[in-house]
Amino acid sequence: MKWLGLTPFALYVLVFLALPATLAIGTGFFDSDGEVTLDNFAVLLEPAVQQTFWASIWVSALTALLGASLGALLCYALLGAREGGPLRRAIDVASSVLAQFGGVMLAFAFIATIGIQGILTVLLRDQFGLDIFENGVWLYQLPGLILPYLYFQVPLMVIVFFPAMQGLRREWAEASATLGGGSLTYWGRIAGPILAPSFLGSLLLLFANAFSSYATAAALISQGAQIVPLQIRAALIAETGVNRANSAGALALGMLLVMLIVMVGYSALQRRAARWQG
Repeated sequence: MKWLGLTPFALYVLVFLALPATLAIGTGFFDSDGEVTLDNFAVLLEPAVQQTFWASIWVSALTALLGASLGALLCYALLGAREGGPLRRAIDVASSVLAQFGGVMLAFAFIATIGIQGILTVLLRDQFGLDIFENGVWLYQLPGLILPYLYFQVPLMVIVFFPAMQGLRREWAEASATLGGGSLTYWGRIAGPILAPSFLGSLLLLFANAFSSYATAAALISQGAQIVPLQIRAALIAETGVNRANSAGALALGMLLVMLIVMVGYSALQRRAARWQG
């Protein structure tokens, strides 16, 4: 009867995750008249849609790689802080908050700071004659998603990767030094291989986080559909083409397949990392 304890969580997953996902994807198998069809999936072969998938993939991969690298460096720096000390507690709290700070609030923060009439943009332009933000126009284009995404990618990396960094034992470094190994030897032959599964797993998690993000991109990019979530939005609100709403389900299925591949890889890497963490 121990499984009864999982009932609330199972109901939550069913009602708020599984059921909405099934309904969204299921619309891709019907036409505007309610007849079963596979014609909607032809949208996945359109060059514009494939370009949108590619844009989503490279933005997600780039922000995941940058976020993982910066987050790993921050985790390494935190190893020197006293466990339970004020600095480590402050970083933990800030990471937990900032990792969830996304959507319209994050977009507004960047628009107000480095947008077309952002405080920093106007200050640098009017007071110093500098236009390093290109008058803020770049923020509303595809490359403009990189900086806002990093805002929550780096804290998320700290949350998921720092426990692995904490798992490194001081005895391993001492044993390496006793045998004549330097810092490069320790990180290249001992700590690096041990942390590699956790780092790659965190990297995949950050990719999935960026790939599925919608609200921040929707608030920044109001024109066009440069990434897949915005392409789905365009299909749902399009006033031309009777089958566009149904094609949103096909696009959602394409996203789900990408996410499924990423999460299977993440689970495999987490199981490998758990071998030494346990």
